[in-house]
Amino acid sequence: MLELNFSNMMGEVVGQSGIPEREIEGIKTTVYDIDKRIKAKERPELAFIDLLEQDISEIKKIASAVRGEFESFIILGIGGSALGPRAIIEALSPLHNLDKKPKVFIYDNVDPRTFDRILSLADIKKTAVNVITKSGSTAETMSSFMILWDKFNKTVPDASKRFIATTDPEKGNLRKIADEKGFKTLSIPPGVGGRYSVLSPVGLLLTEVIGINADEMLQGARDIHKRCTDPEIWRNPAYLFGVLLYIMEREEKRPINVMVPYADGLKPTAEWFCQLWAESLGKLGMGLTPYPSLGTTDQHSQLQLWMEGPEDKVVIFIKVDDYTVDAEIPKVFQDMDGLNYLGGHTLSELIKAEQESTELALAKIKRPNMTISIPKIDAYHMGQLFHFFEMATAFTGFLYGVNPFNQPGVEEGKNFTYGMMGRKGYEAKRQEVEKAREKKMCWRV
Repeated sequence: MLELNFSNMMGEVVGQSGIPEREIEGIKTTVYDIDKRIKAKERPELAFIDLLEQDISEIKKIASAVRGEFESFIILGIGGSALGPRAIIEALSPLHNLDKKPKVFIYDNVDPRTFDRILSLADIKKTAVNVITKSGSTAETMSSFMILWDKFNKTVPDASKRFIATTDPEKGNLRKIADEKGFKTLSIPPGVGGRYSVLSPVGLLLTEVIGINADEMLQGARDIHKRCTDPEIWRNPAYLFGVLLYIMEREEKRPINVMVPYADGLKPTAEWFCQLWAESLGKLGMGLTPYPSLGTTDQHSQLQLWMEGPEDKVVIFIKVDDYTVDAEIPKVFQDMDGLNYLGGHTLSELIKAEQESTELALAKIKRPNMTISIPKIDAYHMGQLFHFFEMATAFTGFLYGVNPFNQPGVEEGKNFTYGMMGRKGYEAKRQEVEKAREKKMCWRV
């Protein structure tokens, strides 16, 4: 079971840089109130909790067909529609395309070089495509879909049988196209936002396509949910996670949260968390700034900053208890003092020692940090991680007094893009862009 160790956040351990127990006790009434709001499903977007009990029989059916019929599987999506699937495949089937089929390509941008490379690697005649956009109008996703739909129509006689639309159950352009063309479809429940959708068909279809049992992921999420809805904060890791980081930002002026998994396969999970945390909390002049890192790699690139740079960060480690495989370091070069101590140990011993030593080094100089531990990286514990972070994010949004489910700051950029690309109804935005371009002409070197 997932565990949160927050010793190095507390004043008893890191002195004045830490949090006294009384501060957490003092926020208990607020925590109880938020807990009631969450359980009452005060906001419809809390529907992500209902995903834990969903029927996934259709997901399994479609995934089985993809595995049996196709050699490549392309996912078109952006934001949560791509970050979630990428986190799943990198954690549960690392280096997947080297020896497993169907090969998986996640296209989450509009970089033409990447798109061209994917098309050179995936044989269209042997490829299925999953288009993921809840609104059905996401410019990046729909533009790449339009290109692929045109190519498939010109190349294969049964193009519509190769497309799977994951979108709103009733509305939107993609839903309309899917119904007209006869695509297989999977629905994202109306209340589930993109960044909270990893445990919906958005992530579970890929889970099944790569041969992982999605039921195990949902079971892990259900099991951690019991702990993440305990109104007693000292027993609830999700609420405690949010409270600790909230107090650190408010009282200690530490608004930056560094997420450092000690496993290569969890780096995309850190990136997924960064969208969830930033887009949910960054509103009304408030929020917490996350950035993803990787242990031990970033001990050689970022640790200097964490140790001796500005005291504006909290470092969050993700520790893996059992890597399930290992490699022993042989007792060679025994005459070299700088190497002979390594012989006889294993890589898992070394990476665990690196994580613990970094944690202790930060604590020694009173730099707050905490550690999330999971027994191993598998579907069950990935389900726990995903749901833990989603519950913590929703809770923390309410703690800040913001809506953790909208993203108004993103919309203006979209509107300018619509104007530049000529979308009907956005002519005024195009004019704004042209005026802004005029101002930019004078200030260049």
